[in-house]
Amino acid sequence: MDLNKEWHRSEFMSHEGTASHRIIETEFTFYDAIANGNVEYVIENCRENTFTNPEGMGKLSDHALQNIRYHFVITTAMITRYCVHGGMEQEKAYTLSDFYINKMDKCNSIREISLLHGVMCQDFCKKMEQIRKQQVISKPIVLCIDYIYSHIHYRITIKELAEYLGISESYLSKLFHREVGIPLSQYILNLKIEKAKNLLQFSSYSIVDIANYLSFSSQSHFIQVFQKSTGNTPHKYRTQYFRNNWEGISIKKEPLI
Repeated sequence: MDLNKEWHRSEFMSHEGTASHRIIETEFTFYDAIANGNVEYVIENCRENTFTNPEGMGKLSDHALQNIRYHFVITTAMITRYCVHGGMEQEKAYTLSDFYINKMDKCNSIREISLLHGVMCQDFCKKMEQIRKQQVISKPIVLCIDYIYSHIHYRITIKELAEYLGISESYLSKLFHREVGIPLSQYILNLKIEKAKNLLQFSSYSIVDIANYLSFSSQSHFIQVFQKSTGNTPHKYRTQYFRNNWEGISIKKEPLI
């Protein structure tokens, strides 16, 4: 195949057609709104359903559903990079990106992908809103938080973090508490509980599997800590919040890493 000829033919067809790509500034404005935590703007944009509006959407595949899949991946990648640039922890941003792309991959219709697109954009935006409300933190603490996010399923100690950053344990503890507002150990525990809540709500893994995955010393210790943090036992939390599908998207069991 002569790719050069194919490209010129494609360019000609594009110029001859009535459709044109969206103005790039419009896309950048949307990405900026997410990265700046402008929740109202993002909700309104998603309500207008501009993601699946054929007008201005590039044709990446002759198959309509596959075309939307490609656009979803591109949009998610752009939002992820904007949010990292805006202050979101890199590991958290990429984990969130992977989560939504995997969910999209299980969708079977344009409507499901459109719904998920709105959920994804608003989720990133609300997280950025919280980040904007927090005070600016120093580079050691940013690196510390990144490390915690990427190792949350291990047992993380202050000694380990201090060695990773090349500073003393006492200095790290004081710096973290001063800049984040809570003790380092409490931050790690809070994040483990958030991960546990997600697994209880969106997966079918047993409570003991979740406790082991998040490196709690035992199932009973996990139950005790979870109840103290949320007011519910893991079993009661799952009973109350577990859903077999989420906005029309099936939740399937995938291996814990």
